[in-house]
Amino acid sequence: MAWIESQSPHFHCRHSSAYTADAARVLALLERTRARLAPQFPGLAPEATFVLHDNVTSLVLSNPLMPLLWAATAPQARRYVTGWSGKRELHVLSPEALRARASGVTGSHEMLALTPASLYVRRLLIQSNPGLWESQAPRRVARELQWAWVLDGIARWHSGESSYARGAIGQRMRDGRRPHFPPRMRDAPLLAAPLIDLLAGLHGSAAVAELGGRLRPGGAQAALARAFAGRSLATVESDWRGELRRLAEGR
Repeated sequence: MAWIESQSPHFHCRHSSAYTADAARVLALLERTRARLAPQFPGLAPEATFVLHDNVTSLVLSNPLMPLLWAATAPQARRYVTGWSGKRELHVLSPEALRARASGVTGSHEMLALTPASLYVRRLLIQSNPGLWESQAPRRVARELQWAWVLDGIARWHSGESSYARGAIGQRMRDGRRPHFPPRMRDAPLLAAPLIDLLAGLHGSAAVAELGGRLRPGGAQAALARAFAGRSLATVESDWRGELRRLAEGR
């Protein structure tokens, strides 16, 4: 099937000719996301190009590191890792492929439908941090993995994915493995957004913007101490684990 390109005011989208309507919906989602986030990201890139892949094989061919990323991600979160961002292009499974990837868990389909928006927010966060954006590929990948809890958490919180994650979080919490605090790459796609939601509830969206916009030296513990100023990290961890239990129990 031929590849064609669709456009909106701020985005380009390359996709199979069979999925023009799906591409239009992706572009509309991206434009809404961009408009909503513009006040928080004043240096928004003028354009971005998305490539929609019809299947997992095509996505892997665009980035051979994808299988390694899936292998390092918790099984319950793996199906929600469906794309990657380069400096020139963002690659993601097509809406049709995302629909096929959804599980029977409540909210799975809705989470996957928001993947392009999450990937775009993640790209904005990386661009906002010169230490990530300007690094050479191996160092950049290492730093993205180090800060996965911030990048994934904020991206999926802003996109709205986290609003539908209760069922998937419940699956993860029932597997018996105690998640690290803050969540490492293995759990970041599912368990980082509740931590960001906790931060927003305590200190507002400005605190979220500050956390994501300035990934300073010092690592996770220093970043958490700054973000949750006035609260001990033990208290923050306890509150986060309590929220995960609440979500897992459907309360």
